[in-house]
Amino acid sequence: MLFDSTLRRELGRNFGATLVVLLTVVLTMVLIRTLGQAALGRIAPQDVVLLLGYIALGYLPLILSLSMFIAVVATLGRQYRDSEMVIWFASGVGLTRFVRPVLAVSAPVLLLVGVLALVVWPWENERGVELRDRFERRSDLSRVAPGQFQASRDGRRVFFIERTSDTNGTGRNVFILSTEGPTEAVTTARSGRIEVEGEDRFLVLNQGERHEENATSGEKTVSRFGSYRVVAGERILSTTASLPPKAIDTLTLLRTPTPPNQGELAWRLGLLLGGANLVLLGIGLSASNPRHASNWNLLFGLLAFVVYYNVINLTQAWVAGSKVGMGTALAAAHGGAFVLAMALLWWREHTNTRFTRPTPLPNEPAAA
Repeated sequence: MLFDSTLRRELGRNFGATLVVLLTVVLTMVLIRTLGQAALGRIAPQDVVLLLGYIALGYLPLILSLSMFIAVVATLGRQYRDSEMVIWFASGVGLTRFVRPVLAVSAPVLLLVGVLALVVWPWENERGVELRDRFERRSDLSRVAPGQFQASRDGRRVFFIERTSDTNGTGRNVFILSTEGPTEAVTTARSGRIEVEGEDRFLVLNQGERHEENATSGEKTVSRFGSYRVVAGERILSTTASLPPKAIDTLTLLRTPTPPNQGELAWRLGLLLGGANLVLLGIGLSASNPRHASNWNLLFGLLAFVVYYNVINLTQAWVAGSKVGMGTALAAAHGGAFVLAMALLWWREHTNTRFTRPTPLPNEPAAA
């Protein structure tokens, strides 16, 4: 039918354009933040692109839902402004008739949102945890960029090295300033490397000397060594054994219904249910007065999206905090949004029918 094909074509164009714009903005912001974390030494520089891809996958369900919502509001709003809606209403096509083609276009998008939220979201979070865990397990010495001073994670040591070109983790011309209580020590060595034995990590320095000074007593100690071996940092403990709920797959969340797991499950299901409700809300929120062309309907739609997304996050916090059950939270948040969308559609339908119903002229004779 011409009505369905025209509407689907315009919805597809607007959805594609909106998706490209939102992806560009989000990827730019995420890239800046990721580069900042790499500059601060929180992630490995070689993992920036990989981590950027994981973060982009995490944002993709939200971006897809928002793009589809904006496409619905913009497409139908344009038809209101160009008085096309008046023609459709006068032809007997009500606003509820737009639900079927809109859902036909949004169904593949909603299916993709469900797959991303239930399957890809925990996978990319697990990969991100592994990347950060792998970087955290690296020694403080291996995180230092050649020719730069850098503090350790606990702030008690400052390193400076010249790294060699080999891949065995050996540093050349090592300088370490450490503070332990009132004692400050400066250690220099010609070379140094990290050795791992079991769960312990040892720093082995060769051909150097160590200067210690007690700030309380003023006592100073100077020692030279051919080889110096000391425990470096804390034990190597992998965080993958205790993954956060967002990095646990959906089936495991269902098998272990703890409050944090149920809160995470409510959030994932909320993305899918919220995307469907937003499509229906967009049909009702797209109405505008053709005599006063404006984009207020789009602004109100964006406000509704922000409020709805915050409600989804709020239900996750409530379920995780054992304040409400997962079923109650889903029914209250998304069931309420569905009822609101249906009520808005019903109100718009009856309002448009009343204003577009032809009225007889005062002196027009009644039909025989």
